[in-house]
Amino acid sequence: MGKNQEDRIKVGITQGDVNGVGLEIVMKAFQDPLMYDLCTPVLYGSTKAIAYHKKAIDMEDFNYQRVDSADKALPKKFNLINCINDEPKIELGQSTEDGGRFALESLKAAAVDLSTGKIDVVVTAPVDKHSLDLVGFGFPGQTEFFTNTFENKESLMILVGEKLKVALVTGHVPVKDITANLTKEKIVQKLKLFNASLKQDFGIRKPKIAVLSLNPHAGDGGLIGKEDEEIIKPALQEAEKQNIFVQGPYPADGLFGSQNYAQFDGILAMYHDQGLAPFKALSFGGGVNFTAGLPVIRTSPDHGTAYDIAGKGQASPDSFRQAIYTACDIFRLRNEYKELTANPLKQGVYKGDR
Repeated sequence: MGKNQEDRIKVGITQGDVNGVGLEIVMKAFQDPLMYDLCTPVLYGSTKAIAYHKKAIDMEDFNYQRVDSADKALPKKFNLINCINDEPKIELGQSTEDGGRFALESLKAAAVDLSTGKIDVVVTAPVDKHSLDLVGFGFPGQTEFFTNTFENKESLMILVGEKLKVALVTGHVPVKDITANLTKEKIVQKLKLFNASLKQDFGIRKPKIAVLSLNPHAGDGGLIGKEDEEIIKPALQEAEKQNIFVQGPYPADGLFGSQNYAQFDGILAMYHDQGLAPFKALSFGGGVNFTAGLPVIRTSPDHGTAYDIAGKGQASPDSFRQAIYTACDIFRLRNEYKELTANPLKQGVYKGDR
């Protein structure tokens, strides 16, 4: 992109589960030399684990530079901080305690450097929740880990595609507990986070947000559940009072089936699969998971550890590469937004102004 070396964004990368495809997609993404014009990568991982995966997928020619600190990361090089000194016991395709332990060590090391500004953004490789649970992780997912680490009461999971952005009111919550976790106040809070993120992170001046209903047919006036009338609609009315442009609640099948979702800058879903199922059907392989509402920038690919193809050289790096692009774009747009809002009389508009 023609950036000076000192201007390159420093991207911290976690290695994810060593028994999955994480290291494979990381290495494949940085086989493209143009990636080094965009950013300076810093992997938090294990020299022994990367050596294992290089051999497993026949990428022995993949080169990296070992550094002691992100401060010493070299432009135009793939930098590795060896934050795990133990010999990793790699069991491809298996959920193991070691897999969880090494993933957690990598995650913690990257979070520390992100908090101190040694890296600009972080992109997390896929982890296995069961493996992390074996080592006392204590969170339903990486989104909640970052929310807690940076002491935020609320964050927002946004799935970002080329033409679609879907956010969730409830994330990693059992289906039976969804209704108990839905309140007017929570929906309003998520809408505020979504609206702010669309402005500062994606350069959309006046975001238009569609909100999905909880029940089929938006409850049919209370015949199929009362949550849409008693919780969601009042939340939308409150959001409108706060100058957030929202419409709905829309039945999910109708909004996505008719392709009317394309008229909106963002879609707010009530629960995980309501938003992620249509998103992945429309964007799988190129989608990105972004944790909005934090003072830091974290993205990840829209897929998991893919244990079934681990070590076979079949994993696509497309979503991971897109996660890097998205993190870098958000970093620039967020800085532009801060500059413009700090200088309200400054001439010009930021990218995506509409």
